Amino acid sequence: MFTYGIEHEVAFLDQQGHFMDFVSTSFGTLQAIIDELPQYAGDEEHLRIGDAGIRVKRWYIEGFERFSESGSLVDCLPKGIEIRTTLHPSIGGAVNELTTSFHQLRAVAARHGLVPVLTSHHPYRTSFDPDPPLNAYEQQLLHQSPEDLSALLSMVTYGPDLNFSMEDLSVEAMIDLGRKLTYYSPYIVPWSFSSPFYDGRLWEGFSVRTFHRTGVRPAVQVFLAQSADLLQSDPSLTKLARCPAEVGRIEFKACDSCADFSLYAALLTLLKGLALDETLKARATVPDRTLHQRAARAGFTHADLLAGAKAILLASTEALGSDPDVCFLEPLHHLLQHQITPAHRLVRAFRETNSIETVLRETYRAPLVPIVKT
Repeated sequence: MFTYGIEHEVAFLDQQGHFMDFVSTSFGTLQAIIDELPQYAGDEEHLRIGDAGIRVKRWYIEGFERFSESGSLVDCLPKGIEIRTTLHPSIGGAVNELTTSFHQLRAVAARHGLVPVLTSHHPYRTSFDPDPPLNAYEQQLLHQSPEDLSALLSMVTYGPDLNFSMEDLSVEAMIDLGRKLTYYSPYIVPWSFSSPFYDGRLWEGFSVRTFHRTGVRPAVQVFLAQSADLLQSDPSLTKLARCPAEVGRIEFKACDSCADFSLYAALLTLLKGLALDETLKARATVPDRTLHQRAARAGFTHADLLAGAKAILLASTEALGSDPDVCFLEPLHHLLQHQITPAHRLVRAFRETNSIETVLRETYRAPLVPIVKT
């Protein structure tokens, strides 16, 4: 039996059309939106709350926490709002909850004059430089794991975590599956590409996020119950679970964000099929930076990436067999057939308007609707 969850990051434009970020936006501005959103009883069984009191609801402010020299939390510099779903026994259930939560967030944000927009990399800033500079305590925090070392990079990138777990999977099998998905990650990610803007202009490819994050951030993380089972790798493939709900979770972290949530259903189904597949034998503990960067620039127009994507889509489809979820793969077939990514639409819109702001405003324009009845 599978269990599924999704985390999705949302950026915003203010009333003047300015992109809201860690420089222009206060924690309180976004927290006012969170305060108006509901809190559901029982969510603490599915979601990690944390110690700072920021991650209490299905929505929370994603940002960079600042601490005093003594270790007290003094601020959180926001980059946007993250939506996370509770755990579901079906892909449709997870996607539908995300859809509902997004509609709730958009309605409340509108009352505050804010417009949610889709991007996977900050379209104007190329880096995050903490001001004031990090103190000794904060520097120490950034050296707790390989991912912590690249925490500053995550302040200019946006992306989903697509997670699933399988019942009765051994630690060895979980790690093996994590290594499998890491190896095939370069062939998976182009289906999600949505970051063709960089430093206020059109970038030369389709995912500047993938180009910069791969090699310093993991493509996959496997959450384990005991530290003795952790692998030593940089970036880390395995991580110690921080709450009971995370134990056994396999989290695919390499995709760009998707404005059409049916793509999340498609990608989760692809991962499900790859988990069931027994024909694909290649494995990797760390992502192939060169191949990811090639994908970021060329997408499916590169012959090797096209062939690899066809191979994993076929393997996943055959492994799923008569599983009704196989119908969710249709968007992937369409994109592959035309050798395009979601970023192609963004590039075309920019060339028509010559305005990043105009393009961003349209990213969530199409109505999001449930993909199945639950």
